[in-house]
Amino acid sequence: MDTSPPAPPAATSSRSGVEVEDLALYRAKFQRRLPASLDMLRGPSGGMVVLPQHVAWSGMTSYALDKPRQRMSLYRIVLHEGLHDDLLVYLNRDLLLELWPVLRRLVGRTVRGVWEDAFPQLAARAQAAA
Repeated sequence: MDTSPPAPPAATSSRSGVEVEDLALYRAKFQRRLPASLDMLRGPSGGMVVLPQHVAWSGMTSYALDKPRQRMSLYRIVLHEGLHDDLLVYLNRDLLLELWPVLRRLVGRTVRGVWEDAFPQLAARAQAAA
């Protein structure tokens, strides 16, 4: 009679070792924040932008949109940390489309996938630039 305890069930995990359920929840977090359309992104296309603390909680809060590195940093931060309303206020549709071929390499895989799945024009811009 074997008295050893049963082996725990194997956890299903993705390539990175993150459990699939956790990855799905992480992905859903970004999907809930998405605008219904890129046309809803009516943020500034120039000037200075000051992000609120809940978005830019670590580091710079002011960004000059006429400086390419600062513009790219602002978009990366807002895509990762911004809530639904933040996306509408701080992102500009035309700038996002312009920046996407490079920006998509600066954001995490999950953020990139969520945005490209929801807005095929982003994925098309990336392919056209490749």
